[in-house]
Amino acid sequence: MRAILAVYDKDGIQEFAHSLFALGYEIIATGGTAKSISDASIPVTEIADLTGSPEMFGGRVKTLHPTVHGGILYRRGHPGDEDEVRKYSIPTISLVVCNLYPFVETATNKKNSFSEVLEQIDIGGPTLIRAAAKNHSAVLPIVDPSDYEKIIEILQDVEGDIEKISEEYKRDLAAKAFQHVAHYDSLVAEFLRVDDLFPEQVTFAATKIEKFRYAENPHQAGTFYRHDSIDVKSEGIGAFTQLHGKQMSYVNFLDADAAYNLVCDFEEPALAIIKHTNPACFACSPDNVKLNELYEQALSRGDSLSAYGGILATNRIVDMDFAEALREVRSPDSGARMFYEIVIAPGYDKAALEHLRKKSKDLRILEAPIGKPFKDRVEIRSVRGGFLVQESDLDQQTHFQTVSVRVPSDKELADLLVAWKVCKHVKSNAVAFVKDRTLIGMGAGQPNRVASAELAKQQAAANAEGSVAATDALIPFPDTIEVCASAGCKVVAHTGGSIRDHESIETANALDISLVVTGIRHFRH
Repeated sequence: MRAILAVYDKDGIQEFAHSLFALGYEIIATGGTAKSISDASIPVTEIADLTGSPEMFGGRVKTLHPTVHGGILYRRGHPGDEDEVRKYSIPTISLVVCNLYPFVETATNKKNSFSEVLEQIDIGGPTLIRAAAKNHSAVLPIVDPSDYEKIIEILQDVEGDIEKISEEYKRDLAAKAFQHVAHYDSLVAEFLRVDDLFPEQVTFAATKIEKFRYAENPHQAGTFYRHDSIDVKSEGIGAFTQLHGKQMSYVNFLDADAAYNLVCDFEEPALAIIKHTNPACFACSPDNVKLNELYEQALSRGDSLSAYGGILATNRIVDMDFAEALREVRSPDSGARMFYEIVIAPGYDKAALEHLRKKSKDLRILEAPIGKPFKDRVEIRSVRGGFLVQESDLDQQTHFQTVSVRVPSDKELADLLVAWKVCKHVKSNAVAFVKDRTLIGMGAGQPNRVASAELAKQQAAANAEGSVAATDALIPFPDTIEVCASAGCKVVAHTGGSIRDHESIETANALDISLVVTGIRHFRH
């Protein structure tokens, strides 16, 4: 019995090789793997000694040889194949252990040139894996070190005889092997693809990070996969580190992503509290204001009732003053001490982190790198029988065209920019009221825009006097403008382009408010 070992990840390979040798396997290995096994005083044959051919072209050709692939691929019991095995003295190979170089690490290292990255594209490894997986009824394909222990137990039970292992288990290993290669090839294809977000055929490389207790509802199963894309591996919620608290849930991930995407759209200090993917509270400041002050501002003027049990995100390092405020500030609506499922930030001062950990054993504390808002990337959304892919909504247009007689003041324009950015992160039909760069009222997800405006008016109440309003698309009738004006808004922004825009302009002039068009839509379904 023979086994070929050629691994990048050498975790556990010495122990595995020792167990194989004890079962009577001849160990054959490539360069680095052979050295690791030899260092453990385990007899090993170099692949070049098996093939009678040296490694060539700087290591590009090592295992690509008929002796290797013949020994893996020939059909056991097939008369013609058995005759050729004897004719050409092909040694039978019963087990292949191979895993591939982490290509993303090379591709994302800015020190590596294009040609250096090309040199790291593995040819022999994927070919070994595919060959063993194709002939899995007679050859075990092993790509995951976490499988070593179970495989040895199974081999010991069958005294090393591969044919006695269940076909179901061998098929599982084969599927895992092909998936390992497909994952690797997807990343290589992405690296080589030039400025094409939507190729004719596409695969996405991802790795399972954790399985949820349940998904959106208790009767649904769910898992979080981290996108291993070369472009987005190191940013946002996909690159989070959990520093404290209970296991993340399916809904937690959705809300944390929504919260962090919102604050990452702002260069100035920003803080958001999200509930069911919509902002309940938000505030930002162009000044170097302290986070605890920004937090109290957002909470006191926003929907603190909905914020309870929400997800809090900021684009600044969490300091001790903010950590204390998180545990001490009470809801302006109910007077209850505020509770959050998650806090997410790009970093934490050591003392602040310890304070948060001590105050709550369940609070999920996440650290995630700030994403780049103008970086091209795709969003993927499933539908029954397929999935939709689109560019992310990166546009942050700041050119507003006033179409009314009244012209917004500089302060109103500053608030309007905040409202416009916030609207991009609110479910359509979206209406956001902002005053002093703080969200004071929000309407989301309504079948009509007027209903969203009414919700924003209800939330803002008396705070709406002197505020500005933004909506994510065009206003088809003047009624939305009338609702915003009745609440106290002095400026309303919309996409524009309705055949009744002239009616909206006339209404704004009659009500002595400013009407601004953007020419850009920010639907979020």
